[in-house]
Amino acid sequence: MNKFKIVAKTFAGLEEVLAGEIRALGAESVSVERRAVSFMGDQTLMYKANFHLRTALKILKPIAEFEVGKRDELYEQTKKIPWSKYLALGKSFAIDSTVQSEMFVNTMYASLKVKDAIVDQFREETGKRPSVNPENPDVRINVYLMGNHCILSLDSSGESLHKRGYRVGQGDAPLNEVLAAGMILLTGWHGEKDFLDPMCGSGTLLIEAALIAKGIPPGMYRKSFGFEQWPDFNETLFSEICNGDYEKETKCKISGSDISIKDIAIARANIKSASLSKVIELLVEDVIDLKPTSSSGIIITNPPYGERMKPQSIVELYASIGNTLKNRFAGFEAWIISSSLDGLKSIGLKPAKKIELYNGALACSYRCFELFRGTHKQAVIIKKAQ
Repeated sequence: MNKFKIVAKTFAGLEEVLAGEIRALGAESVSVERRAVSFMGDQTLMYKANFHLRTALKILKPIAEFEVGKRDELYEQTKKIPWSKYLALGKSFAIDSTVQSEMFVNTMYASLKVKDAIVDQFREETGKRPSVNPENPDVRINVYLMGNHCILSLDSSGESLHKRGYRVGQGDAPLNEVLAAGMILLTGWHGEKDFLDPMCGSGTLLIEAALIAKGIPPGMYRKSFGFEQWPDFNETLFSEICNGDYEKETKCKISGSDISIKDIAIARANIKSASLSKVIELLVEDVIDLKPTSSSGIIITNPPYGERMKPQSIVELYASIGNTLKNRFAGFEAWIISSSLDGLKSIGLKPAKKIELYNGALACSYRCFELFRGTHKQAVIIKKAQ
């Protein structure tokens, strides 16, 4: 098969994790960029990227790259592309644009120019035009315009890949599935030891952990991908990818708890939707009452940040989290994400690692705490002796 450039989009801070996933799929010329990773691959790899990648939001296939010296050139250059190769007349389309250019006062205007060029080309060549459907198009076209440089791409994913397809309900502040998978993979965990989320909300971290531990591709639950509407869609090839034997046995225990009965009910429904009820254990429990059921493991959690809480309440909550971890979870490794620096300081433990991430628009610190018996100094001496 012919090889071409592919671009996988992700969140800031997850680029290296995504690059590792892409290399594991066998990609060539992998290059880490800002909130993206580019690589070379064929149609098979593009299908696999959509189906397998846990930390990708979109998989784009660039089809044209050019300079725009003045506003009219965006229309003119777009019109030179043979659009019938990518878009069948009976299909609808939409334009998604990212624009930072002095020539275009807003993103909408750039999108309009690209849309007009495509419609005008079809009308001149066939006397008919494809329809535009911003909400649920058959084909999505991505415009990336930085200064004078423009890249037009086909969006092979369709809906964002964080929409796995297993979620049937959500709490007040659900964690994005791609961010959750990235948080887990950043720790290096792949199911080697027990996994616990003591403030699990609607269960996203638990489900993503179970998918990783069992080797289940995140695309397994999706109803469709954007490339299925392309003229060159290879149904046989994609069926082979979908029907692969991926699932493996896992011996680790994956468990979650939350003080909210409502959130546990939502988590239970999501877990059932993902067919993981036999893999994940749930409990209604306050974090301060939590006790370990094994001598070691990993804790990954996304506590409240204080957006709707009083500062004093946040300090008290995080202090209680720290006390529970110190007093009961020696031998564990705990990872906590939060935008509340006051809260994180109140945990009262020295972080072994800090990683900057974004949860939506909120800048967050993702911190690792190694939990030892005795003081940190004693633990370092023991570690050196080993």
